Amino acid sequence: TVTAAFALREGTAVVEMAEASGLHRLPAGVFAPLTASTYGSGELLRAALDAGARTIVFGVGGSATTDGGAGMLAALGARFLGEDGAPVPPGGGGLAGLARADLSALDPRLSSVSLVLASDVDNPLTGPKGAPAVYGPQKGASPEDVRALDAALGHYVAVLEDSVGARAVEYAAAPGAGAAGGIGYGALLLGARFRPGIEIMLDVLGFAPALSRASLVITGEGSLDEQTLHGKAPAGVAAAARAAGKEVVAVCGRLALEDRALRSAGISRAYPLTSVEPDVSRCIADAGPILERLAARIAEDLLV
Repeated sequence: TVTAAFALREGTAVVEMAEASGLHRLPAGVFAPLTASTYGSGELLRAALDAGARTIVFGVGGSATTDGGAGMLAALGARFLGEDGAPVPPGGGGLAGLARADLSALDPRLSSVSLVLASDVDNPLTGPKGAPAVYGPQKGASPEDVRALDAALGHYVAVLEDSVGARAVEYAAAPGAGAAGGIGYGALLLGARFRPGIEIMLDVLGFAPALSRASLVITGEGSLDEQTLHGKAPAGVAAAARAAGKEVVAVCGRLALEDRALRSAGISRAYPLTSVEPDVSRCIADAGPILERLAARIAEDLLV
């Protein structure tokens, strides 16, 4: 049994799928790439509906699952049956035995709720850039598991096409369908709209009014690298600040980007901790004092 929570304020719920279906919920060092299910995440969504949510922001990431959102849909009333008429086993592996999918009993409250999927991932459900191939190994999937999961998810889509029509195939190819082991695909079947997580967070934090009062924006990340440029928080902050004509600098533990890449992202310069203390272990142990020294350097460079 897993105890999970969600936030609710003024009719808006924030549900984090990893609360119920995250890698951190597995025993240390034990993966379940073929059997991990998003059923618990679906239960969290149902609990948010029970609590009166009118808008649900569904944060995805850090999942242990690759089931295409089938578990989530099952928790919300869908039925996934094998040839014998019994429910297929949980997890992406079980979808290989899927014979019939019935979404007619999905919770009717879903039709009157705005479901927003917060995700920075643009992968499709299957294929070379799909959920099993790209993220399966992070969840303990062997090459054989990846092939099995990709085939099972492809079969899942084909069976769903018989149930809900061509949109089942269209959604599988949509950017973001492969988010969090394919829960993005399941969310699309529920009518969700996708929005970058950083955009949602900037709204929640009141970034726009704060930006209007600022003369300098300082953002940061543990490692400023190629991944930063693809939807990570510093890139989102820099894009918003650049649109407002504000200068942006970044503080980081490690810098792995050239000046040209930084500038193209809207970051004028970066200040890595390793420029003060080359020993990474010392940077981790003494991050606070080193950040103070970097702050003084930023002030000298830009504010004096």
